Formats: sequence, structure tokens, C-alpha cells
Amino acid sequence: MTDLQELYQSVILDHNRKPRNFGELAGANREADGKNPLCGDEVHVALVVEGDVITDVKFTGHGCAISKASASLMTAAVKGKSRAEAEALFERFHTLVLGKDAEGGKDLGQLVVFSGVSRFPVRVKCASLAWHTLKAALESEAPASVSTE
Repeated sequence: MTDLQELYQSVILDHNRKPRNFGELAGANREADGKNPLCGDEVHVALVVEGDVITDVKFTGHGCAISKASASLMTAAVKGKSRAEAEALFERFHTLVLGKDAEGGKDLGQLVVFSGVSRFPVRVKCASLAWHTLKAALESEAPASVSTE
């Protein structure tokens, strides 16, 4: 394993063990639930959107290390961003985990740790579940749900 792979693995394991922005979010005005029935990953994403800006975001749920770490890193990445910025970040992240990013995720900060997920197609859904759930929450003013079947 290369030093870079070890670093990526270390970041994913850290966010799995100590997820950031994990817990209930009082006052959320956008919410969605996501589920990957193939592996059992489940996530609930709650947002406070003021105007066009995500001022707070939290998640709850359970799943594999990749799913939980992705949700943790996602919440940190989108907090304080406009809806358009969050949606653009979703597209960039999705391109990365599908292995279609010519730049290798260099502009994605810590999210680059998921660049190797594309080599394991079954894990792409684990890494992107929270992101699809975020997108569903942004698109709906009522609680929404998404499945990665």
C-alpha cells in the first residue's frame, strides 16, 4: 500500500470512528432519508437552509465505514455553501467516485480520499448515498427519501 493510500484509508477510518456533524438537527427545514437496500446502509440528512445558504447540516444513520465517512466529510464540505455550490460539489464528487474525473479530485480537498472507490463498483453507492440524500433534501421542502437500488 502506498503512503497516499494509507493516508486516504486513515482519513476514512477517522471519519467513520468520529463522524463530524453526526446527530439530530433541531430546527431543520430540509430533510431526507436514504437507503441502500443492497448493503443496509441508511442515512438521514437534515439541513437548515436560510435564503440560499446551507447554514447547518447533520446526519444520522448507520452503515459501512465508507458510507459513514462520506456523510461526515460531505457535511463538513457543504456547510456554509449555497445550494448551487452544494449541487456542483455533488456533481464533482459523483464524477470522482465513478472514476470519470480527469483531474483526480485535486480540487475537492479531503473528499479526494474517495478517488479509489471507482475501482470497487459496489462501493460507489456506499460513498454516494449521503450525497444523493443531500440532493433530495435540497430539492424538497417536505421530508424526502431516496434509494440507491
